[in-house]
Amino acid sequence: MPAITSNKQKSQRVQKLIANIAGTVGLEPLPSVSRIAREHHDPFRILVSTVISLRTKDEVTDESSRRLFSLADTPQTLGKLDVRKIQKAIYPAGFYRTKARNLKDISRRLVEQYGGRVPDTVDELLTFKGVGRKTATLVVSLGYGKAAICVDTHVHRVSNRLGLVTTPNPTETEFALMDILPRRYWIGYNELMVRFGQQVCKPVSPHCTTCPVRRPCPQVGVGIHR
Repeated sequence: MPAITSNKQKSQRVQKLIANIAGTVGLEPLPSVSRIAREHHDPFRILVSTVISLRTKDEVTDESSRRLFSLADTPQTLGKLDVRKIQKAIYPAGFYRTKARNLKDISRRLVEQYGGRVPDTVDELLTFKGVGRKTATLVVSLGYGKAAICVDTHVHRVSNRLGLVTTPNPTETEFALMDILPRRYWIGYNELMVRFGQQVCKPVSPHCTTCPVRRPCPQVGVGIHR
C-alpha cells in the first residue's frame, strides 16, 4: 500500500473508509450509552451510564443503568441515595463499589456547584472523580451535540489496525484523529467504530475475509483472522 504522507491524504482515506463501513456494518445493536442517549437526550443519564460502562459489558451497562434510573434519574435524587443502594442497582458492573461512590459524589457536586446541570465542556467534566476523557467526550458529544471524538478501546484498536493512526493509547488516538477526521464525523465516529469493532473487526480473529475495507487495510497487529 502506498505510504500516506500528509494529513490531507489521511483525511481522504478515512472518509472513504467511513463510507464503506457505514454502508455495510449493521445498525444494531447500538452501544448501550447510545441507546440511552437516543431515548432520553439527557446529559445526566449519559454521564451516569458511561461511568457505569467502564470495564463492563454492554448488556450489563444497559441493565445496570436502567435499574439505577428506576430509583433515581436526576442529580438531586441520586445524590440522596445510600451508596449501598447504588451498589446493588449497578451490580455486577465492574468496580461497582467504586462507581457507586463516584456517582453519588458526582451527583452531589452537580447539585452544589452547577445547580444540577451537567457541564458541557470536556475540561470541566474531567474535574469530577471517576470521569476520564472517554466519559467526558461522550457526554459532550451525545449530550450536547458538540464536536468531540470519543475514543474507547474499540476506537483505539480499530483506528490503529486500519493504519489511520499510530498511537500507544486512547488519548493520543483522540488527538491524532482530530488532525485527520473532518469535524462533521467526530460525533458519529465512536458509534460506528464500536459497531464495526464488535461485528467485524473483532479483537481476536477478526472477520478479515468479509470485511468491507479489507483491501486497503494493512491489518496492523492482526495474527489469526477469519
